[in-house]
Amino acid sequence: MPRKFTYADAGVDRELRAKSKKALKVLKETYRFSRYGKVVSLPFGNVFPIGRNRYLDLVIEGVGTKVLVAQLAEKYDTIGIDGVAMAVNDVIRSGAMPLAVADNIHAHVSNPALVREWMKGVVKGAAEAECVVPSGEIGDVPELIKGLVEGRGFDMVFAAVGEVSGEKIISGKNIKPGDAIIGLRSSGIHSNGVSLARSILFKRWGGKYEPYYVPEGLEREVVHEVLEPTRIYVKPLLRVAEELKVKAAVHITGDAYLKFDRLTKFSEGIGFDFDNFKPQPIFELIQKTASELGRMIVDHEMFKTFNMGWGFAIIVDKANRDKAIDISEKTGVQTDQIGHVTDSEGIKILYKSRKIILK
Repeated sequence: MPRKFTYADAGVDRELRAKSKKALKVLKETYRFSRYGKVVSLPFGNVFPIGRNRYLDLVIEGVGTKVLVAQLAEKYDTIGIDGVAMAVNDVIRSGAMPLAVADNIHAHVSNPALVREWMKGVVKGAAEAECVVPSGEIGDVPELIKGLVEGRGFDMVFAAVGEVSGEKIISGKNIKPGDAIIGLRSSGIHSNGVSLARSILFKRWGGKYEPYYVPEGLEREVVHEVLEPTRIYVKPLLRVAEELKVKAAVHITGDAYLKFDRLTKFSEGIGFDFDNFKPQPIFELIQKTASELGRMIVDHEMFKTFNMGWGFAIIVDKANRDKAIDISEKTGVQTDQIGHVTDSEGIKILYKSRKIILK
């Protein structure tokens, strides 16, 4: 009988990470240095004032172990898109317009040809987000970074800063039962849960396939399917926010649908029901392949780890549902209602005619 296999088994302990994040509370001691007023706490971060009714949102994000997949494929011209995407998609959760992105890349060695490939992705991502890249840093740290291929190891971290006016801040407040949860289609696995996917899909990490094998259900090599860049949601989110009141914006990344629980700290007495999922074939392949390896990744674990087809979500009043979908789809992103807010606490998912109680 297959044994259950979780993200923790792949090396990412979700519970330990949550405990570690409690240590971040000490950072509030620095808020007294905010020169123009109070730091505004939001469900997924904070914004700080820089003048009359003007706020900045500053985030920093990484690409994680997806850099190892790029090395496995020996393809480096798209991984920079992931770095930009992870940062700007976090910035827009507050309603902020991304202004600039900066990268910090640690490398085994600064190979000029490799750097040129990295920068292709960075530029392409920044162009999609319509923001500048005024600075960055590449450090040679051979004792820290080795990688899969000699001289090709690297790690990517990106910072992004955005600006939002006080009245446009997406606060997570005043969410009520009946509000619509609108999903924006992902491009695939994005840059989350990659450690779990790698351990199942690739022989290099104890999985099943050689990188250039095309499994049944996929139309291309498995390594290129996993390497597909993270979608950037700047245009659809900001255009919806220009015309409608967006109550909350969720970047469906680490912890996936568990992220919605953060909203209950800003709007009490609510829960979330989801009932519209059509995951890309890569997600079914992960579960199917795990079973073939004598492991079992249950649906519950999938929805705590992966985006399952929707990379971003916004919550709007039910009356604004159709208009929000229409505005978003005009930017070229497939969009649909994926659930609604309820008056029953918890996160419930209807998937393949089965109800999953996520929390």
